[in-house]
Amino acid sequence: MKVLAVSISCISLSVALVFAAGPQTSSSDQKTGQPQRETVAKPLTERQKKRNEDKLRKELETPYRKWLNEDVAYIITPEERDAFKRLQTDEEREQFIEQFWLRRDPTPDSIENEFKEEHYRRIAYANEHYASGIPGWKTDRGRIYIMYGPPDEIDDHSSGGTYQRPIEEGGGETSTYPFQQWRYRYIEGVGTDVIIEFVDPTMSGEFRMTMDPSEKDALLYVPGAGLTMMEQMGLASKDDRFNRTDGTHLGVPQDQLTSRYNQFNRLEQYANLQKPPAVKFKDLEAVVNSRISYNVLPMKVRADFFPITDASVMTNVTLQFDDKDLQFSEKDGVPKATIDIFGRITTMTRRTVSTFEDPVVVEAPKEFLQEYAKKKSIYQKSVPLAPGMYRLNVVAKDLVANTMATYEVALTVPRIDPDKLSSSTIVLADQIEPVPMKSIGAGQFVIGSSKVRPRVDDIFKRDEKMGIYMKLYNLGEDETTKKPSGQVEYEVVKNGSNEKIFEYAEDIAQLPNASTSQVTIQKLLPLGTLAPGQYTIRLKVTDKVRNQVLTPSAQFTVI
Repeated sequence: MKVLAVSISCISLSVALVFAAGPQTSSSDQKTGQPQRETVAKPLTERQKKRNEDKLRKELETPYRKWLNEDVAYIITPEERDAFKRLQTDEEREQFIEQFWLRRDPTPDSIENEFKEEHYRRIAYANEHYASGIPGWKTDRGRIYIMYGPPDEIDDHSSGGTYQRPIEEGGGETSTYPFQQWRYRYIEGVGTDVIIEFVDPTMSGEFRMTMDPSEKDALLYVPGAGLTMMEQMGLASKDDRFNRTDGTHLGVPQDQLTSRYNQFNRLEQYANLQKPPAVKFKDLEAVVNSRISYNVLPMKVRADFFPITDASVMTNVTLQFDDKDLQFSEKDGVPKATIDIFGRITTMTRRTVSTFEDPVVVEAPKEFLQEYAKKKSIYQKSVPLAPGMYRLNVVAKDLVANTMATYEVALTVPRIDPDKLSSSTIVLADQIEPVPMKSIGAGQFVIGSSKVRPRVDDIFKRDEKMGIYMKLYNLGEDETTKKPSGQVEYEVVKNGSNEKIFEYAEDIAQLPNASTSQVTIQKLLPLGTLAPGQYTIRLKVTDKVRNQVLTPSAQFTVI
């Protein structure tokens, strides 16, 4: 078990309660002595109701609503639909849509998503071939085609007319409305040898899926016409067809029906055909892909990059949780919160590069549980990556509360040019301290010989010191001193103004262990003199040998 590092961050909140003056319920006004009327909410007029309805309809008529109700109406699962409706921002919806298709991609390591491409091809085909006053995708044939693709066989009677019934429908000759029978050898979740019948009884071109094989019989209600073989031989009466209890008007005794015509089998097939196709990936890792969660666990994530060589960059992925959002359960006399963390880094073509999976525990002494609720817990994983573009997916689950957080972001791992001045990420930390010799380069938050714990939300209290950590690479060498020559200028500016709160400069050559290949900057900045607000710290790194300049910056908040 790994114990999450905990940092105290008590955020002072000042709450102003403003009470608006309004009508009192007393019998008279204190100043005038006049009786005061009670306010009664007026019911909305029809015009106001219509205006509100129009406003709501316009809010719903967005591209995302169209995607939900048209593009994927037949293939999205009820759980996914409910999750999509809970999303609040367009960014969340975009991420959901991307992950929706990825979950169904049969070859996630390739650039193409064959499932998505085939799905939209089917919609286009349905619109072209099955439209009948309504778009083809809305018709029954269009829906079945979009969900299950082209049938293996089609028995086409689109013109209707004379029809010789099969013996299982009673035999005999009749006349039919236009109809089609589609046969699928196998549909997952439905069965084998699936026959679906579509009938156009209105002659409008819209073929409806039916459970009643006799619905296509155009002579059903014509006395003495379109008789079955048994009716022709006098062994049955056509009137018997209208006394059946199985939902059909077949001219076959119910006890002689084949299993395919059994009312329960027909009903089961009809119901199964309405269900969206099953999603194959349902393990924990699939949560990363689907981003479906019903109880959200607030989580902040950041990634920092520290080049090791020209071809390798140490990528530090840091997760931060507010302890007040975790649920503690007492075990062995100690309240504990347990979080499972799973992360995956893939290329842009979805090829998996690295995964990490850790169970982590936060412990809080019972007598200090309320104080711990004001703290933050931090977890970090370091992964070496080659320069390039990647995707990071993280899912965290609170095992006690059964809440979950999912996160996805693109990682741009920088490439170091050996001929140019370069830098790592600036890390604003709540802790920078040396580590013992045996711990150098190993463990959470360890960078080289220092322990650097990032403050992921970049929020600090005035009584804290803010750590500033960064590495510089590839400085020019002074021919005389054989050391880098240049300076680092620090400047803190309050956002929204040009007011410089703090200025400082130092010689790069005077920094500890300074070399041309690498220089480490680590400072602690007291925040006691800074008023609450948002600030920007700017660094100006000048390489006097190569005449190159870097101007990295970072924002932070003081409370």
